Amino acid sequence: MQTLELGKVMVEAVNGGRESEWRFVTDYYADGIVSIEGSGSDEMPARMEGMDAIRGKHDWWYANNTVHGVKAEGPFVGLRDDQFALRFEMDITPNGGARMLMKEVALYTVAGGKIAQEEYLYLME
Repeated sequence: MQTLELGKVMVEAVNGGRESEWRFVTDYYADGIVSIEGSGSDEMPARMEGMDAIRGKHDWWYANNTVHGVKAEGPFVGLRDDQFALRFEMDITPNGGARMLMKEVALYTVAGGKIAQEEYLYLME
């Protein structure tokens, strides 16, 4: 699948809800996917590799946050034909915290028709 098309399919999947997003991850993430977050902890490191790590990351996110809604926008593309970016807005309540609107941008790198790397950048206000 071409990069632009992959980005469009991902936006549809994310905006379709948790189950459609997970189907996208299962179908279109490379086995050796590299995931890089803007920050990390001992429990959830900033850099992870492989589908098992991605499954654990998703499970951790939904176990530690009540997700009221997620909206993806894009894909944003540039000169490189192997990358696209998406903008996310997430309406969440962290366990034990206050409801908030979280905004981030993700840069995806594609190889062999699958996402080989995802990197998340946060809006710091």
